[in-house]
Amino acid sequence: MAGLIAAILIPVLFFPPFRLIEARLYDILSVISPPLPAQPGAVIVAIDEPSIGEIGRRWPWPRDIHAKLVESLRAAGAKVIAFDIIFADPTTEESDTALAKVLGPDVVLAADDVTTPLEQGTQVTRVNPLDPFLDAGAVAGIASMHLDGDAYLRRMPSMSDSFAAEALRLKGEPQAVAPDGALIQYFGPRRSYPTASYYQALDPKNFLPPNYFKDKVVLVGLSLQAATTADAGAPDTFPTPYTLTEGTLTAGVEVQATILDNLRHNLYLLPVPRPVMVLLVIAGAFLAAAFCTRGVTWRTGLSAVFLLAFFIVGAWAVLRFGRVWAPPALPAAAALAVFGSRFGLDYARERHLRRTVSEAFSRYLSPDLVAQLARDPSALKLGGERRNLSILFCDVRGFTTLSEKLKDEPERLTTLINRLLDPLSEAVLSEGGTIDKYIGDCVMAFWNAPLPSPDHPLRAARAAMRMLAAVETLNAELRREQGDDAPVFAIGVGINTGDCVVGNVGSRWRYDYSVLGDTVNLAARLESLSKEYGVSIVLGPATAQALQEHFVLIELDSIAVKGRSEKSAIFTIVAPGEQRQDPALVELTELQPTLLDSIAAGRRVEALALAQHCQTLAPSLSKYYGKVLVKAASLPE
Repeated sequence: MAGLIAAILIPVLFFPPFRLIEARLYDILSVISPPLPAQPGAVIVAIDEPSIGEIGRRWPWPRDIHAKLVESLRAAGAKVIAFDIIFADPTTEESDTALAKVLGPDVVLAADDVTTPLEQGTQVTRVNPLDPFLDAGAVAGIASMHLDGDAYLRRMPSMSDSFAAEALRLKGEPQAVAPDGALIQYFGPRRSYPTASYYQALDPKNFLPPNYFKDKVVLVGLSLQAATTADAGAPDTFPTPYTLTEGTLTAGVEVQATILDNLRHNLYLLPVPRPVMVLLVIAGAFLAAAFCTRGVTWRTGLSAVFLLAFFIVGAWAVLRFGRVWAPPALPAAAALAVFGSRFGLDYARERHLRRTVSEAFSRYLSPDLVAQLARDPSALKLGGERRNLSILFCDVRGFTTLSEKLKDEPERLTTLINRLLDPLSEAVLSEGGTIDKYIGDCVMAFWNAPLPSPDHPLRAARAAMRMLAAVETLNAELRREQGDDAPVFAIGVGINTGDCVVGNVGSRWRYDYSVLGDTVNLAARLESLSKEYGVSIVLGPATAQALQEHFVLIELDSIAVKGRSEKSAIFTIVAPGEQRQDPALVELTELQPTLLDSIAAGRRVEALALAQHCQTLAPSLSKYYGKVLVKAASLPE
């Protein structure tokens, strides 16, 4: 993977627009703690707004004013005077003659190379100062510089007769030409060099400190305040790396001073060759691969941050102390791409795992529970754990008789049972239950695992009510489809609440997510008692206690529970809690305990009367009270 990413990114190194990204990084890093010369190599005489105001003439000024400046600077002890102004066109004879008289071998005049693209090639034209000025002893220095694609000045001039190189030569400090592609090291924003206004330089004794120009290289050029904002256009001003931080442009004459110090102190920077950048990209990719061989964790995030910082800080350190520019963009991008690819692979693997979990548990859980497990797989604890659960058993009445009747039509029997189990299962899942298993025509389900469900007894009871409604709906459909010969289904439901052990139960070859415990056994028994007591739903005592506020309940009887000496009461649902104020239900709930007490005490006459009256109060429980009447009649007189 690392090799593939490196192979994809390496061609970007040779894509010209990418060079601008590297250049912007250079702008940012090169201005952080730049190396400063001990002393500035030049003093600038600025043609600025105060000078235009004092001199009282529009630019360009007559050249006899520049002649006065040369005389003044020479008298002040300047060693080299360099005009970053191209005197290529003649003006008045008097003015040009005045300037020519004061020029000498200590003066550099700007020249320019103009490049013109033509169909048949590229034409380079040298624009020199006027011949009389050169004949007077002045030296021409090429002041033109090449802008990058974003119009920033970053490249050192590669000519041996550049403006700054000629100024150094005249000072007696000739320097080697900067290699092609060398980058300028800037030392500060605009006005970082000692600067005097032009009018001050005309009279330094009155305006400037003593010896201000003595033995100095003096550069003269435009430096207008109107040109200092990055969005303002003005002549001879350029964006530099400090434009990003300061928002200002730098005068061309100050750029020439910066180039002079770059040459004088060898402070320019050399970009590393492209083959070295290829190796750095490969190194970035494989370093990242080494950090994430064991998958993506929080440590991988720290490794990514470390590696990114390593390339950026390393690029700055090499730039600052080695004077070499190794752009960190693509090596860092290669590293981040490897980290991102590994994260993507791990994420895809995790998504596949979640889909597997979802597909497996969608057979047992409601879609909402499956979605929660997919978001938080840790909620599914493998092995066994103790939890308080509500267990539901639902059995189909008369299924054995129906099976016997349809023994020659197994396909029809299968279709019928599937049509029944489908809405029964839907009732469980719609209430957030977990289907444990199908035992023939019996459905076993539970609540509060694998995900917590605080109101699990209520959800189990609602599922039971949904089951009863679903059976009635199915019977009606079958009557419409098959007429009077259609089978009539009935169900019995037992619900019990208590502590169980839930988890993966089975062998190393096959296991199932299931529940174990006495609570489960009692729930199964309650389901079988529903037929014996003639009711559809039988509740255990803990379940009934949890449902008192939601349903109207009555106690059916007290039964012996295996492992306990005391009997446990069992209950059934008579009506929803909203009907609690119905007079018949109020009377029924008041008489039921008395009825059970009379039967337990053997009060035959009282039990018969109470059973008959309760039967009239709750017609839906007529089967139950019919059995109670039989039991009361069997009591001794």
